[in-house]
Amino acid sequence: MKFALFLGCTVPARARNYELSARNVAQRLGIELVDLDWTCCGFPVKGLSREACELMAARNLSLAREAELNIVTLCSACAGVLTEVSKELEDEKKMASVNRQLKEIGKEYRGGVKVKHLARVFFEDIGANEIKKQMVRELPLKIAPHYGCHYLKPSHFFDHFDDPEAPCSLHRLIEVTGATPVDYEDLKECCGGGILAANEEVALSLAADKLNHIVAHKTDALALVCPFCAVMYDDNQTKIGRQQGKDYNLPVLYLTQILGLGMGLDPKKELGMQFNKVKTKELLNKIEG
Repeated sequence: MKFALFLGCTVPARARNYELSARNVAQRLGIELVDLDWTCCGFPVKGLSREACELMAARNLSLAREAELNIVTLCSACAGVLTEVSKELEDEKKMASVNRQLKEIGKEYRGGVKVKHLARVFFEDIGANEIKKQMVRELPLKIAPHYGCHYLKPSHFFDHFDDPEAPCSLHRLIEVTGATPVDYEDLKECCGGGILAANEEVALSLAADKLNHIVAHKTDALALVCPFCAVMYDDNQTKIGRQQGKDYNLPVLYLTQILGLGMGLDPKKELGMQFNKVKTKELLNKIEG
């Protein structure tokens, strides 16, 4: 199984732990990841210029087409915009219009590239049962999944692989490690990251609502599949705590780190746990007994 790995902007800049753990877990599962000369997916400019967004996405799709590979992403927003544009370009007139502009930089998109989030590849292409075979220990943890906004929505872009109103894919992938997925109030709600730059107070309050509900279940960790959600829950957890007058001390792990721990991968060298903002020493002690 071979994919072009689209890292996007936030992962290389702020989520080295995500990239490291994703590469090592993918390798353990027999997934080959190929790096190409990507640029931004286009999502950040979508609200200002849809045309610019489409062109940026189309350039990236053309690179994957040249390499004869489908794309796998680590960022939910990147998966969303690349998938959306790939489906829009199934229209011949739209593709012709985009290609006239891509020609100026020596590129052409001829269609056919599929885009998936890595978690979807785990769930849909590898399968929970196969992943479970790679586990060497059970994690005695209660882990709350956070689906976020772009991982499942709009569902028709993602072929309805999971139900956005009753999601289960992250629950199932957490379960293969022996950990217990935690359901909680606001499970499907946004992290608040979408308005962080516009209104920090409101954004942090949205994140605080979820953290309050999660810790009420005596949860050991929060599981994520998006680097910007980590900006809210991991990077800003101390700031949220000051706003709320609380010390959450809730470890925030990427799904790939959780799977890697179950596989027995080295927490630092292979999973980058030292880069998590909320320290994970107590969590690791609980796992290692």
